Amino acid sequence: MIEIDLEKENKAIAQEYKELLRISYQTLTPEDKKLIRKAFDVAVDAHKEQRRKSGEAYIFHPIAVAKIVASEIGLGATSIAAALLHDVVEDTPITVEDIERLFNPKVAQLVEGLTKISMVQKDLNASLQAENFRKMILTLNDDVRVILIKLADRLHNMQTMDSMQEDKQTKIASETLYIYAPLAHRLGLYNIKTKLEDLGLKYTEPVIYNDILSKIKETKEEQDAYIKDISDVLKASLDEEGFEYIIKGRPKSIYSIRRKMKAQNVSFDEVYDKFALRIVYKSNAHDEKFLAWKIYSIVTDHYRPSPSRLRDWISSPKSTGYEALHITVMGPKGRWVEIQVRSERMDEIAEKGYAAHYKYKNGATEESGLDVWLNLLKEALENSETNAVDFVEDFKMNLYSKEIFVFTPKGEIKSLPKGATSLDFAFSIHSEIGIRTRGTRVNGRLVPLNHELKSGDQIEVITSQNQKPTVNWLDYVTTSRAKTKIKNVLNENTKKIGEEGKELLTRKLKHLKINLNEQVINELVNFFKLKTSLDLFYRVGIGAIENQQLKDYAAQKSNTFINFFKNKIKRNTGTADEDIHKQIISSNYDLLVFGKEHDKLDYKLSPCCNPIPGDDVFGFVTINEGIKVHKKDCPNAIGMQSNYAYRIMTAKWIDSSQEEFKAIINITGMDVLGLTNQLTKVISNNMNVNIQSISLSTDAGIFHGQVVVVVQNNTILKKMISNIKKIDGIDKVTRVYKT
Repeated sequence: MIEIDLEKENKAIAQEYKELLRISYQTLTPEDKKLIRKAFDVAVDAHKEQRRKSGEAYIFHPIAVAKIVASEIGLGATSIAAALLHDVVEDTPITVEDIERLFNPKVAQLVEGLTKISMVQKDLNASLQAENFRKMILTLNDDVRVILIKLADRLHNMQTMDSMQEDKQTKIASETLYIYAPLAHRLGLYNIKTKLEDLGLKYTEPVIYNDILSKIKETKEEQDAYIKDISDVLKASLDEEGFEYIIKGRPKSIYSIRRKMKAQNVSFDEVYDKFALRIVYKSNAHDEKFLAWKIYSIVTDHYRPSPSRLRDWISSPKSTGYEALHITVMGPKGRWVEIQVRSERMDEIAEKGYAAHYKYKNGATEESGLDVWLNLLKEALENSETNAVDFVEDFKMNLYSKEIFVFTPKGEIKSLPKGATSLDFAFSIHSEIGIRTRGTRVNGRLVPLNHELKSGDQIEVITSQNQKPTVNWLDYVTTSRAKTKIKNVLNENTKKIGEEGKELLTRKLKHLKINLNEQVINELVNFFKLKTSLDLFYRVGIGAIENQQLKDYAAQKSNTFINFFKNKIKRNTGTADEDIHKQIISSNYDLLVFGKEHDKLDYKLSPCCNPIPGDDVFGFVTINEGIKVHKKDCPNAIGMQSNYAYRIMTAKWIDSSQEEFKAIINITGMDVLGLTNQLTKVISNNMNVNIQSISLSTDAGIFHGQVVVVVQNNTILKKMISNIKKIDGIDKVTRVYKT
């Protein structure tokens, strides 16, 4: 029986290999095929004894990663071979030297880079997950293909994560949303970014994910019919003009629908553009732009466009290389529809990003947006002395930031992240200009250095040889390039003082029986509300941090941990009901228990998301304030679970005393006669709800109200909101959270 299974498995492996060659985006030469075959044979032999948790042969994983690398990312033979071999050094006796001997230095270098990333991620002693990410990002300096293959590896792991423990799923999914999806976005891999985001949501917010998924399935038939109606109208006109094209209807991703629901405080049904139409047309390079605007003209002949939602990424491509025309039009039945217009070349670049960009570059000398970005990134990576969390946050900001387009005095166009200032612009021209900036003019008017720029602004930089950056400049800029350059200049003076300060701090802490290590440095940086370790050492060096302040830190450090463990030992753990997560929530359902043992520990409710009993929550062990409780969908949850996985504690609500919780409700509607009276009546009639305050106003027939109520748990609150929604004239009722 086993023989038959093995035979069947071997056939499936051979079939996967053939499929890998067939779907390759690049044209493979006979030498390429030999290289891939050799890598395949070595990987099959190396992993022959291994199986995944699901029970299937391990080799299916590297083949799946290689398929993503070959077809979705579009890399060539060297990368495909490296993808097939990406786990052999870590999991088998084969070494990097063996790979270099069997293949070539480039394959060996890629495999070594991938092995380094894997080893970093398994280093459980790392004091911060952010440090792991920093090390991973630093591999970009060697070869961007390492990160591209790592993205393929992460995608396949996310696709096959069902057999893992729930806490591991949450940690991996949080990492994915925190760093891998933004990386895919920045490298122009929109398909992979979308898949990573959807899978990330599936494991971080499974209830919401499944709810949106089922609603998309329910409305699929209706959406398909709607898309067909629009397509049929456009096809007739496009055919008449002699275009060669295809029209694709595509639903928006679950993650982007969820983001819209959250950002706009609306339900699934109220999200209008849940799908988009894409028109991909054939064209030579010369006519591309002309034909795009001709299609725009045809679309707007039939459907009225929204002028504020026209996005012309053809005249000014995104820095990822993305080009397209996005038109939002009013379709049938009064629904907004996004229509994307792209040539076949633009479509390939949008799908394949980095690889397609190089295919079409054809030796052009002008630096592309992606090349510029990679160069800036390498510049930032060379100055990686900052605190690891700051480094990753800075890096993330540059990954996901929206772009604005501004002009130099000569009319050259420059791309900057949204929120950039006039001083950021000066540094984007040249670091020497940035350092010597004395003032800036925007559209001919003198403005402060921290003036926020808008698309279309024209900026002139006034320089002086005597000008030098000050510490305040760090507050005037948002781009990591400008921050790094300013810090470098400031650091030349502060580094010496910082080095002396570090020695002094080591001696002072020794007297307090504390050894200076990375964890203590991070704790001190947080304790003194500073940004980097250099800030800390500099302040010690100039005497701004006194001995008494260090004694206060030492006292709270010992108190935090003593109290934490005292509470754990002292408190009676009790026998928590097994069915903690049942939907029936009694009026006593207001005590939190932590961890597998259901420990009852001291905690604080975090003001950033204001959880109340019944909300899905987790605990976070802070440095100074013990355990803080956050909602699982708290805006900061992904960052915390990703950066500080070792500080996360599972938490569940169970029974206890009659403690009460405050909730803020915003209400909008039409100003109907007697609405106020009816509203207060409905709230008062709800059992176990006390009104703490109520403020109501009307403006041109629109009613606005904010009610602060005190409730015992989430179920009571949801019932009250449901009753308010039934009142005639009420449009929207939403719970707001403190920020």
